[in-house]
Amino acid sequence: MQAFLKGTGISTKPQKDKATAGASGENKKQKPIPWVEKYRPKCVDEVAFQEEVVTVLKRSLEGADLPNLLFYGPPGTGKTSTILAASRELYGPELFRQRVLELNASDERGIQVVRNKIKTFAQLTVAGSRSDGKPCPPFKIIILDEADSMTNPAQAALRRTMEKESKTTRFCLICNYVSRIIEPLTSRCSKFRFKPLADEIQENRVLGICEKEDVKYTKEGITALVKVSEGDLRKAITYLQSAARLTGGKEITEQVITEIAGVVSNEMTDSLIEACYSSSFEKLEVVVSNMINEGFAATQIINQLHDTVIEKEDLNDKQKSAITEKLAEVDKCLMDGADEYLQMIGLCSVIMQQVTQNN
Repeated sequence: MQAFLKGTGISTKPQKDKATAGASGENKKQKPIPWVEKYRPKCVDEVAFQEEVVTVLKRSLEGADLPNLLFYGPPGTGKTSTILAASRELYGPELFRQRVLELNASDERGIQVVRNKIKTFAQLTVAGSRSDGKPCPPFKIIILDEADSMTNPAQAALRRTMEKESKTTRFCLICNYVSRIIEPLTSRCSKFRFKPLADEIQENRVLGICEKEDVKYTKEGITALVKVSEGDLRKAITYLQSAARLTGGKEITEQVITEIAGVVSNEMTDSLIEACYSSSFEKLEVVVSNMINEGFAATQIINQLHDTVIEKEDLNDKQKSAITEKLAEVDKCLMDGADEYLQMIGLCSVIMQQVTQNN
């Protein structure tokens, strides 16, 4: 009897496992991945438009030693993706989690974390071999993303660890503003500036994603996408995915990109400039109130107004300098929490004043 029960137990268990395995497999297939993560560079060769960094990392992959690194530049230019891709190539998928410690702004990175967590990880020694037989460097990598948000005492505590554990650990500091990193740390690292991506490079990447995801688009739509992303490839891919979801298989046009990015259309900025040129304060007030009521951010409006004013040929340099000075004042006031409507009226009044002087 016991043997019979054991037999039935053995026969039913695998069936249950198969059923659950099939269900979990279906769930894995259905799990959506953001395009930013899906198309993140898997190797150093896939990194776009950063030749100097790629050259240095390639040499370290071929056997040369890797220095402490400091990557700085605007967001969305590939700083984090580059070092993660290089780390995966150095260590392989098995050793990657053991050899790489990544900390960003969401993690606590005060002086205690530097003294305890980072110092403890840096002191660990590692062997120089991989399971697949490829050579593996005898050091670990600590990635400190958004290092410019670290406190000065934490940065000061880090410099001694960088020197002391140089045999077993390499540091990679990533930041947007290199001026916020203390001098003793920058002098211990090889600095690399990540440039905003050129329009042509961005366009090629976006078109490649469109082909792989079977997204329909117009040429004007892609041009608008590249323009609003301003060299930030991450922003461009995010906008592209949002536009693809919004259109639902239809063509991505310039109007769709403008709506998703929250950019003020050229027609609206032109109407605002026309109101300033009309010398009618009532007309100006109506246009400004309409723009604010439609939910456009004042910071976005002044950014676009800046470009429009600079390109105006009927204004002389003195008038442009007076307007841009007011633009700077308004931007500062908005950052301090001033009322958007009043600031926009004040700015447009200055533009109107300068234009009437010209007439």
